[in-house]
Amino acid sequence: MIRAFLSLLVALSCWLAPVAATAQDGPLRIEITEGVIEPLPFAVPTFVAETPGAEALAEEISRVVAADLTGTGLFREIPRDAHISRVSNFGAPVAFADWRAVNAQALITGAVSTDGSGRVVVKFRLWDVFAGTELGDGMQFAADSTGVRRLAHKVADQVYSRLTGEQPYFDSRVVFVSETGPKDARQKRLAIMDYDGANVQYLTDGNSIVLAPRFSPDGSRVLYTSYETGFPRVRILQVGTASSQMLPTTEGVMSFAPRFSPDGNTVIFSLTQGSNTDIYSLTLSSGQLRRLTDAPSIETAPGFSPDGSRIVFESDRSGTQQLYVMPAGGGEATRISFGQGRYGTPVWSPRGDMIAFTKQNAGRFHIGVMRTDGSEERLLTASFLDESPTWAPGGRVIMFSRETQGEQGSSALYSVDVSGRNLQRVRTPSGASDPSWGPLQ
Repeated sequence: MIRAFLSLLVALSCWLAPVAATAQDGPLRIEITEGVIEPLPFAVPTFVAETPGAEALAEEISRVVAADLTGTGLFREIPRDAHISRVSNFGAPVAFADWRAVNAQALITGAVSTDGSGRVVVKFRLWDVFAGTELGDGMQFAADSTGVRRLAHKVADQVYSRLTGEQPYFDSRVVFVSETGPKDARQKRLAIMDYDGANVQYLTDGNSIVLAPRFSPDGSRVLYTSYETGFPRVRILQVGTASSQMLPTTEGVMSFAPRFSPDGNTVIFSLTQGSNTDIYSLTLSSGQLRRLTDAPSIETAPGFSPDGSRIVFESDRSGTQQLYVMPAGGGEATRISFGQGRYGTPVWSPRGDMIAFTKQNAGRFHIGVMRTDGSEERLLTASFLDESPTWAPGGRVIMFSRETQGEQGSSALYSVDVSGRNLQRVRTPSGASDPSWGPLQ
């Protein structure tokens, strides 16, 4: 059954084209129609507390693991009250017949212990219930008591990766703009959180407007646009200390929409001189500034391909806002968007095979994806205002911001599978916009 699930995920990555199910010898093949799938049933008994006082930690970790997996839409947890077996010893043999009886296809068992210094250790095993075998080797992770949720995310990452064959994303963080106050006087602060909205920390004080934060490839720095001087300038912030400095561009010149190169050594952004807005690159080590576009149109929202060889950006050079791709060093650009409406905020997927974007058409905003040549455009969402897509590590999930209509309207973060399935809100303490998904920690 797990092999069938893996076949299902391969089909999903191929744009969810229907896959016929036929009776034949060999692995079972599951029919996928318009992205509708049956989530894989799994069970997570409460992890065993192996030392006194570890019971609450064991409960929390097992619940976070379950929530991570269930939140993908690819897995369905067997409720605990349906369990026949109880796991009280991590090393005891698994009663596979009991788990088959409740239709669990995967089983996660674990144990948690603590020591006198406050260190927490979690270990786990993943089982294929119907085959009666262990999937991979058991593993353990350790952290201090402040890192308990990270331990759970690490366990869930391992389970997800083993069951899907894909890069996980649970042990990652998102930087975003936290919003409070009325629409006409909104306070905006940079904030950082776990991928699921937990552990929010604020990086700026809200004394000036901040926009469009973007993580560095290693997650140690954040680029963002600040209005501290009264007009937009790009700043770079060290996440560990929350200290920041202005990017060295000409005083009095507007700069905005920054992104890092894949190696983290170069920043690309838009810079406005007079009435002209073009894309520039800045080498951080030398301070060398290089102009990459030279046109009377507005060129903005640039982003590198994962290999650093190309840049996608938006431009109105054709008369309307469209997407273009050019070599990383500048040069001739090729238009890739040709559908109805206007396109913006493009961002390359980590796999390098797709570009996510915001589309405005017929009074609605959409988050969409297309191949890097512009083919196979697919709209994933629709609302009054959806914008600012960002990819999870591995490229299966996209997070974006959505704003509701009217004077009392507010912004919130949402995520959606690249297939258009499993749209869900990311819970934050207040309004939120402009997310940027960081790397696995």
